[in-house]
Amino acid sequence: MSDRTAYRVAVQVQSRYLPEQSEPEAQRYAFAYTVRLHNAGGVAARLLSRHWLITDAEGRIEEVRGDGVVGVQPLLQPGEQYEYTSGAVLKTSLGTMQGSYLMQAVDGTRFAADIPAFVLSTPRILH
Repeated sequence: MSDRTAYRVAVQVQSRYLPEQSEPEAQRYAFAYTVRLHNAGGVAARLLSRHWLITDAEGRIEEVRGDGVVGVQPLLQPGEQYEYTSGAVLKTSLGTMQGSYLMQAVDGTRFAADIPAFVLSTPRILH
C-alpha cells in the first residue's frame, strides 16, 4: 500500500446560518458548520489538531489553531467516519472557512487532512 492510499482522510463540510444567535444590526452573524471526516486510508489515524483560516467579506482573516475538535481527538479506523458540529461568528453576512487537520497514524506517521474552502452565508446572499 502506498503512502498516498495508506494516509488519507477525506473532509466534507456543510454550513448554516443561525439567525437566533445573530445580531445583524451589531455586525454579528453566527454560523454552524458540520464536518464529516472519513478515513479513506488503510491505517487508523487520530486527529491531533486543527488549523482554520476564517475570512469575512471585508477580507479580515482570523486564524484559529487548537488541539482536537470539540474537546476530543478522535481515532478513526480505516473506513470509519466521525462527525461533529461547531460554529463561527463573522462581522459580515458572507465569508469563507478553510484549513487542515493534523493527523497521526497508529504507526506514528503524521499527515495533513485538508479542509476544502466552504462558504458561510446568510440566506439569499448568494444565488
